[in-house]
Amino acid sequence: MCLILRFFSFLELQQIESCLSKVEQSPTESMHNALSPSLKALIADKLIKHSDVDVKVALASCFSEITRITAPDAPYDDDQMKEVFRLIVSSFENLHDKSSQWHLKRILILETVAKVRSCVVMLDLECDALILEMFQHFLKTI
Repeated sequence: MCLILRFFSFLELQQIESCLSKVEQSPTESMHNALSPSLKALIADKLIKHSDVDVKVALASCFSEITRITAPDAPYDDDQMKEVFRLIVSSFENLHDKSSQWHLKRILILETVAKVRSCVVMLDLECDALILEMFQHFLKTI
């Protein structure tokens, strides 16, 4: 796929997610400092509001790993976290489609969201409509 973004290509997002998945939770200060530029670049408006489904799922996967790594602390401010959760929840929209190339990735995102209890953070941020949307995706999948 030759989709080039301003900050990252689709393949680079997949590589970033792969690297993030290997980072332990609560990393050392030096690891956190090394991750900082990527964390800042990933939250860019042009990337987080990208319309391509492949990019959205790859980015949601990156964000689910980032929330796992930084838990229990939020990696971004409240407004940015709402955008992150909006993207993550949108990745569950087609969770019911087992034939999708992204089915396993969506399951892994869901597992990470459950593991780090992101729903609690979503409640703290008063993302009630987003939680409702997430559960509607789950009910559609069932």
